[in-house]
Amino acid sequence: MKYLVLGARVAGAASALALHRLGHEVIVTDRQSADPALEAAGIEVIIGEPDPAMLLSGVDEVVVAPGIPPSHPVPVEAIARGLDVYSEPELAWRLRGEDAPVWLAITGTNGKTTTTTMLASMLKAAGLRTAALGNIGLPLVDAQSGFDVIAVELSSFQLHWSSTLAPQAGAILNFADDHLDWHGDFDKYTLAKTAVWRGGVAIGNIDDPLVEKALAQVPAHRKIGFTLGVPPKGCLGVVEDLLVDRTADGEAIEFGAVEMVKPSGFHNVANALAAAALARSAGVSHEAIRKGIEGYVPEPHRNAFVATVNGVSYVDDSKATNPHAALASLASYENIVWVAGGQLKGVDISDLVARIASRLRGAVVLGADRAEVIAALARHAVSLPVVEVSRTDDGAMGEVVTAAAALAQPGDTVLLAPAAASLDMYTSYSHRGDAFATAVRRL
Repeated sequence: MKYLVLGARVAGAASALALHRLGHEVIVTDRQSADPALEAAGIEVIIGEPDPAMLLSGVDEVVVAPGIPPSHPVPVEAIARGLDVYSEPELAWRLRGEDAPVWLAITGTNGKTTTTTMLASMLKAAGLRTAALGNIGLPLVDAQSGFDVIAVELSSFQLHWSSTLAPQAGAILNFADDHLDWHGDFDKYTLAKTAVWRGGVAIGNIDDPLVEKALAQVPAHRKIGFTLGVPPKGCLGVVEDLLVDRTADGEAIEFGAVEMVKPSGFHNVANALAAAALARSAGVSHEAIRKGIEGYVPEPHRNAFVATVNGVSYVDDSKATNPHAALASLASYENIVWVAGGQLKGVDISDLVARIASRLRGAVVLGADRAEVIAALARHAVSLPVVEVSRTDDGAMGEVVTAAAALAQPGDTVLLAPAAASLDMYTSYSHRGDAFATAVRRL
């Protein structure tokens, strides 16, 4: 067969190399550059944006990098020709052999990486050969053997470009506006997410009305809910600050305490419950789940304490790249000087500002869509002192932190929870968080 791989970076290169090893003819194209391993393997690489008809000549199937939107001319033309178009996780699923690992998958607007790595910690505590993969870590096409079970983070982009991928268990953490510019509207975004439930066990957050409704409608063989409240039969939840499982004939089995969960915050307790539900679906004991929670090391830039300076705490939650994620961390603190702004990706920030206005001591706003954030603050936090930082060079975050320090009082928290993406000014949310932490340490 002849494959066109659209995108020549991590996922695209891994896909092309895997197909090449299987003896298929492969062409790879990318607008800017390609992994040197492709040409070293003798794979044809085309740099630029050639005519879609030329690229698709003689092609049987198309593998797209996850970020390629449905509106891109190449997949549009390919679908019009009746070709199968999908992304790297779907390819990995199709390439599975007899010794392929069990897939336990996680998706949602926020909390995916934390839940996926929490799950991997639980699986490791059970003595299983495992890793956190998918939207993070090793490409899935390179994880066809050597693992018993894998924790798989799947984005809405990856799920959109899938059709047969059906993890043995899949969890949806939450639904909120995000990536609407990519998907077109909220319904298409949530529909993509529900593809994680194609397999045998569907797990969902019953505290989220949209997830609860979707879970009720999915024709899965088994459904499990999780909640921050007392769990009904068949669910996991919280009873008097204890994490409990009621999936075994309704009997409540305690497997940890809320205070054990790291990072702190109610949203991370929900993430731990989701991970525990997935682990139980794979037969992991409650004791191993407890050990996994106790031994979990949080990923960086997620509600991460940086330092206390002059009685003011500084917290890096740069991973809060949309309003829903920002709300989770903003709700964890009182008296906040909020560092916000970046690329809003077509999402309205007004509701978030209205909900957290009473907690704010001040705000420092930066980034491409800062005017929208400032306008929302003017409507919903009328007397709040707001500092606008217009510069976009390497010194911008230093100015931001200096301004935040001037607004803060002892006992306050300066919280970087941008509610927006970072690529207008930084290479990633990690780069943005590192810049914040570096500026704090210079105070």
